[in-house]
Amino acid sequence: MNESKTNEEAKKSLNFIEAFVEKDLEEGKNNGRIQTRFPPEPNGYLHIGHAKAICLDFGIAERYNGICNLRFDDTNPVKEDVEYVDSIMEDIRWLGFRWNEIYYASDYFQQLFDFAIRLIKEGHAYVDEQSAEEIARQKGTPTQPGLESPYRNRPVEENIDLFLRMQAGELEEGRMTLRAKIDMASPNMHFRDPIIYRIIKEHPHHRTGTTWKVYPMYDFAHGQSDYFEGVTHSLCTLEFEVHRPLYDYYIHLLKKDNTYLPRQIEFNRLNLTYTVMSKRKLLNLVKEGLVNGWDDPRMPTICGYRRRGYTPQAIRHFVDKIGYTKYDGIVDVALLEHAIREDLNVKAPRVSAVLDPVKLILTNYPEGQVEMMNAVNNPENPSAGSHTIAFSRELYIEREDFMENAPKKFFRMTPGQEVRLKNAYIVQCTGCKKDANGEVEEIYAEYHPLTLSGMPDSNRKVKGTLHWVSVAHSLPAEVRLYDRLFIVENPSEDKEKDFHELLNPNSLTVLTHCRVEAELQKAKPLDHFQFQRIGYFNLDPDSKDNTLIFNRTVSLKDTWSKLKDKL
Repeated sequence: MNESKTNEEAKKSLNFIEAFVEKDLEEGKNNGRIQTRFPPEPNGYLHIGHAKAICLDFGIAERYNGICNLRFDDTNPVKEDVEYVDSIMEDIRWLGFRWNEIYYASDYFQQLFDFAIRLIKEGHAYVDEQSAEEIARQKGTPTQPGLESPYRNRPVEENIDLFLRMQAGELEEGRMTLRAKIDMASPNMHFRDPIIYRIIKEHPHHRTGTTWKVYPMYDFAHGQSDYFEGVTHSLCTLEFEVHRPLYDYYIHLLKKDNTYLPRQIEFNRLNLTYTVMSKRKLLNLVKEGLVNGWDDPRMPTICGYRRRGYTPQAIRHFVDKIGYTKYDGIVDVALLEHAIREDLNVKAPRVSAVLDPVKLILTNYPEGQVEMMNAVNNPENPSAGSHTIAFSRELYIEREDFMENAPKKFFRMTPGQEVRLKNAYIVQCTGCKKDANGEVEEIYAEYHPLTLSGMPDSNRKVKGTLHWVSVAHSLPAEVRLYDRLFIVENPSEDKEKDFHELLNPNSLTVLTHCRVEAELQKAKPLDHFQFQRIGYFNLDPDSKDNTLIFNRTVSLKDTWSKLKDKL
């Protein structure tokens, strides 16, 4: 393939943001410099939607040899905490990205304050004494102009005096605000004299303490922070598209020449089925004890996915698959589950675990005898090697793998039928023993000694293969089976019910009498495994020496592949 054709195909595969970046580079904008930023608010833990933004912000910088800074938008001390700052940095590192520098909006509080004073002096801002409710009522509607504040035309000197008194802490919260003086009849509602500063003095800032009593609003701080840092491409989600003219308006007032202007580009946010992305709702779930913290494996937070056993590679691959567009939509969570299956299929060692054990006794196997059977760690990855698993007269199998009176196409264990025990012998069921309630408590079978791998009858054909563990050599374990947190596909769109009513009451099932093979004693927290015939699991950090706890990452059933085949 010639080089020009290869370049042409590469251009066709660009998303629209990359196309914008390449065009800017071709035109020599910003002297060929590419700089992005990831600007999270430190008021909660990052979720999977933020992972999409992280992959874009850092990915653009990586692809075009630019830089990406991490900047915390810490303009609201009421909701912010150092805990969130630390968690955000941990999540970004876990996803495999590194920032060039760490900045905070609070780094620019003095510059923003000075700019606000300048706006007052130039007649572009005024202090309003109306309440938030009064200001909202005067905003008008998209088809009706708003009403001007009675304080809109007060003298410059009086505005400066009041703003300085606001910062000095002389006025109570909510008593006054600083508003930009733009156009109360603008068709863009964001131009109708937006608030740019409000008083917050009862909550010390996590970095600046009680230095500041007034704090800039997001729309005022965001664009200027981009400008102060030299950001060339300010990437954000579609809801900020209508904010972009205001973003540019402030920067044009701030900057002193026409050589540089950050370019804001919007892309679609990530919405997943059976999931909510609202920070407020996620915080409510945590505070109300409906989940076990921000890292609960049912949560769509990055730390929740990490604890559940998702890998950064799977999440990044998922983000690549869904791409970036200018249209909001909802992505089937099955695609995310497909991505982790694909990743773990070639990484996770295969081990034996029995979640609902019932005893299987091989009546003709010598008592006291133990054989170490060879088990391949991962058939998809020959270099992964193998390990051994103990085989003995008394084993555990899954209760659902036995049926006393089975239908014709039941190819598991039933009297008179042969099955193979994974990595071991073919056995033939001879019967079972029940307790007083009719519950099966023991199953009996005979093993065929010559059916082990490499022996004369090893190639005998049987239709069923079951996993198992030795009674004497297995370990007790707790297994947590996670399901979707909500029972409806799009809980955010259901306006008739409170989102609490849409929670799945069966989103967590805890199994406490499971047995796993002894190999898992070596496992470290968050190690991945495939429990044969069951699904992918990882070791939970809550595990202790005498209690192994495993989280189900995802089942083996791939609903996305089946759906994809039908499309």
